Amino acid sequence: MKINLERPMCFFDLETTGVNVVNDRIVEISVIKVYPSGKEHSKTWLINPGIPIPNVVSAIHGITDEMVKNEPTFKYYSKEIYDFIKDCDLAGFNSNKFDIPLLAEELLRAEIDFDLSKIKTIDVQNIFHKMEKRTLSAAYKFYCGKEHDNAHSSMSDTRVTYEVFLAQLDKYEQLENNVNYLSKFSSIRKSLDLAGFVYENDNKKAVFSFGKYKNQEIDEVIEKDPGYFSWIMKSDFPNYTKKILNQLRLNKLNNKLQ
Repeated sequence: MKINLERPMCFFDLETTGVNVVNDRIVEISVIKVYPSGKEHSKTWLINPGIPIPNVVSAIHGITDEMVKNEPTFKYYSKEIYDFIKDCDLAGFNSNKFDIPLLAEELLRAEIDFDLSKIKTIDVQNIFHKMEKRTLSAAYKFYCGKEHDNAHSSMSDTRVTYEVFLAQLDKYEQLENNVNYLSKFSSIRKSLDLAGFVYENDNKKAVFSFGKYKNQEIDEVIEKDPGYFSWIMKSDFPNYTKKILNQLRLNKLNNKLQ
């Protein structure tokens, strides 16, 4: 089945130095850009992360410090990567919780104002977990009847994710073939920052997902405890989370002035 698209969608996968969205870095990114016509354009960037790649991580994805020592940094590639995915929706496997937040961090560090507010995101893993609850290799076997022999190669993982997604559309008649529906269906919770620190409650209000103000509306927290907001801004939270919180604070100030 072909996905119905109103604008291009980029399926992508990251290989990284680890799983910490704030402190770890991208070492490889692969993107398959799918156009509404069905045409595809794919790219892979091998990146020097600027920090050591732990041996245990290299053992998983096969990328070593030696392989990337002469490669450009993410900042060098940042505009090229951004221009490739700009005005596109994004999809991946576990992408809402990891790949998109980490990509946002890298772009913000490169001084590119990456804004997710107008981007639809589809997490193929969440669709899989809601339907079958397994891993990417198992998903490939289950949906496509194939073995994922080159797991943890970013382009292989990206291609497999795209194939699994198309097979999901074929298998489940109840899945509507449009990006708005699939974006909502593949979201576990309406996370405003994708890293999961700020989410939208049932009343469409932004609330914290952690700490002493868990589940409390952020507007109220800013009002009664501005020091808590300042603490977050100075602490080791993702830059994109801080960007969203700053936007919420500015919106509150603007509403007061009106």
